[in-house]
Amino acid sequence: MKKSIKSISFIVLSLLLSVSVAHAQSVVEQINSYGTFDKWCSRTVPESGIIGGAEKTLYEFYGDYQSESYGSEPFVAPEGYLWRTNNVVAKIVGIVKTNVTVFPEPRGAGFCARIETHMETVKAIGIINLDVCCQGALVIGTLPEPIRDTKSPMAKVFYGVPCTARPEALVFDWKAEVGHKKVIATGLSRVKYSDEKDYPIAIVILQKRWEDEDGNVHAERVGTAVHTFRENRSTWINDYEMKIHYGDISGEPFFESSMALNNDEETAFHTLNSKGKNVMVQEEGWADADETPNHIIINFLSSSGEAFSGGVGNTLWVDNVRLVMPEE
Repeated sequence: MKKSIKSISFIVLSLLLSVSVAHAQSVVEQINSYGTFDKWCSRTVPESGIIGGAEKTLYEFYGDYQSESYGSEPFVAPEGYLWRTNNVVAKIVGIVKTNVTVFPEPRGAGFCARIETHMETVKAIGIINLDVCCQGALVIGTLPEPIRDTKSPMAKVFYGVPCTARPEALVFDWKAEVGHKKVIATGLSRVKYSDEKDYPIAIVILQKRWEDEDGNVHAERVGTAVHTFRENRSTWINDYEMKIHYGDISGEPFFESSMALNNDEETAFHTLNSKGKNVMVQEEGWADADETPNHIIINFLSSSGEAFSGGVGNTLWVDNVRLVMPEE
């Protein structure tokens, strides 16, 4: 299987191959330096008058509270900022709408990140009456703005960044309110209620990616760590460690479906190929346990299901997120 995969004629993504060991260490340091969530900036976006004209504040965790902007200009990440919330501006058929599901919250002398699932209601008398379930997301990667349509929302995020590091674990502080019953609300049909409970999830995935001559991006799974937050915790659990497992873990006793290779069209990871086209990352198999990755994905999600669904009220607080490297 692996020989047939690697025998495919392909053009390896130049960006990925150019990542040196030193750069890999730099990427880890950049991820860790922003993971304290103590510095935030805000932008105030006026929504279209036809849907009420409210002014919404969107947050990202870099800079400081003096870093404020006004207007619906697309978000551009500063150099070294590898994280992204799904606090985003959409402009669909000329209507400006925002989504805000990640917030700064005071903790001690600093701040933490609050990630939540809520229902967004859009109303304009006689024209629009929509209810949409919005999941909170805090990820490593990019989310280009503005969002132009509601098709395949998870495919609009480009998950992960180039990195050849092999961290041992992801460590963070957390507390949570979880287990709310799932609601499905796409805005295109009536709201559906389920008895199924929904939970936040944290994911770390290391991949070795390559691109074939047709522009398709493939990957082998190098490392995996997943934690589903199934407990309500009103007090902080500090220094929680998610161990990263390398190689094929599908036969391990701790393996669960959320750790499986992801080729589902609704939830698969996406990226830009060398031609600038949005494509799905096709996970072809498991890499050897000693393989070197060239991409890292980190996701914190307030719901673990498909888009426009989740436990409304689920809230995950995280702080001091960092990757732990092996001791030399």
